[in-house]
Amino acid sequence: MPALTTAVVHVLLALGAGDRHGYGILKDVLSQSHGKVRLGPGTIYGTLQRLMELGWVEETDAPPRAKDADPRRRYYRLTRDGREALRGEIERLDGIVRVARSHHVLPSKSHS
Repeated sequence: MPALTTAVVHVLLALGAGDRHGYGILKDVLSQSHGKVRLGPGTIYGTLQRLMELGWVEETDAPPRAKDADPRRRYYRLTRDGREALRGEIERLDGIVRVARSHHVLPSKSHS
């Protein structure tokens, strides 16, 4: 599988924490990246559409606690295939980090 884009990884990570609507995903991405990744509406909804076409994300009903929320919001859920794709990407990135540490490009974990 080819490397996933930054947007895809962050969207999958956000959905890995639970069902979200588009704006909730945007806020999660901003938070989990410490403000370094800012996805615009076109990027987030285009990414979600591609992920649904791949079968990695699906639309779902609003969680019960959000029933009083705006009914126009669409909620999304990570599928089993999406979770596997995310796991594979994390393992790939972890391998890169291990090589970088072994080549002393990054400090070892004990020095971080």
